[in-house]
Amino acid sequence: MFTRAFTKGKITAMLLVVLSLLVSACGSQTTAPAPEATQAPAAKESPAPAAEEARTITHAMGETKITGTPQRIVVLTTQGTESLLALGIKPVGAVKSWIGDPWYDHIKDQMGGVEVVGDETQPNMELIASLKPDLILGTKVRQEKIYTQLSSIAPTVFTENLGDSMIENFELYTKALNKEAEGKAVLDAFNKTIEEAKTKLGDKTNMQVSMARFQPGKVRAYLKNNFAGVILDKIGFARPEAQNKDEFTQDIAKEQINLLDGDVFFYFTSDREGDDGATKTAKEWLSDPLAQNMKVVKTGRTYLVNEAIWNSSGGILAAELMVKDVERIFGEIK
Repeated sequence: MFTRAFTKGKITAMLLVVLSLLVSACGSQTTAPAPEATQAPAAKESPAPAAEEARTITHAMGETKITGTPQRIVVLTTQGTESLLALGIKPVGAVKSWIGDPWYDHIKDQMGGVEVVGDETQPNMELIASLKPDLILGTKVRQEKIYTQLSSIAPTVFTENLGDSMIENFELYTKALNKEAEGKAVLDAFNKTIEEAKTKLGDKTNMQVSMARFQPGKVRAYLKNNFAGVILDKIGFARPEAQNKDEFTQDIAKEQINLLDGDVFFYFTSDREGDDGATKTAKEWLSDPLAQNMKVVKTGRTYLVNEAIWNSSGGILAAELMVKDVERIFGEIK
């Protein structure tokens, strides 16, 4: 009897305890603040990118404003084409090379898909406009008369001339293209090529280097202020007294062929589209008794070199190749 009473009392007590706990729990839930639902912080709107500032490029025709980095470039000089390729840029349009169909051999593998827009003296304006360029590169010496028309199509930057200003023109192009750092790397590499050539050539740079261009019925001595003349000067070569002038070229008559004498004679022939008139002129002149009496002919140091590389291309890629030509040829001279 005692056991049953005890058990019943114990159960009753336990029920009271449980009930007390439930009431306490309910009270706690009522008084404690409900946790707020977790919310992702409001997304902050990214500020609209500031419009790229326009850069003012000073060039042969004045000033041109260019915004950002151009992506669709039309180039109207073969020198400019090489500048783009050296920077890793393929133009959407370019003038045809003076030699080749339509590109020089040394660049043709890099020009796939590039539209031919005429030549340096006659660019095709309608075709240029259809390419929707955001930058046009040209030169005053070739295209001054159409600068206004070109500028109505896209921002246009012109060099003053070609030939002896290859380095300056390259630097101008890099500014217009917003690629100055990349351009500096290219020029640093070129300057390294020049310094290496000086080391390899050593005292051979004291030899007097003569140079000429043969055209059909016409011969020009190439002096110092032309593409090849500048490269030879950078390497440090001496020039014959008659050619040691800060001028472009000098037309000569056959009776003046002795002006081409020197320790080494480089010449190129400007044949065009199957016309070998320049080659015939070279053979005629160099077989003449006056030429045969020249020291450089007697020593067998006359060298026909690639006209595209040494003259008509006029670009940074050709300059590298010309230096390699010089190293190879002088390496054969004992």
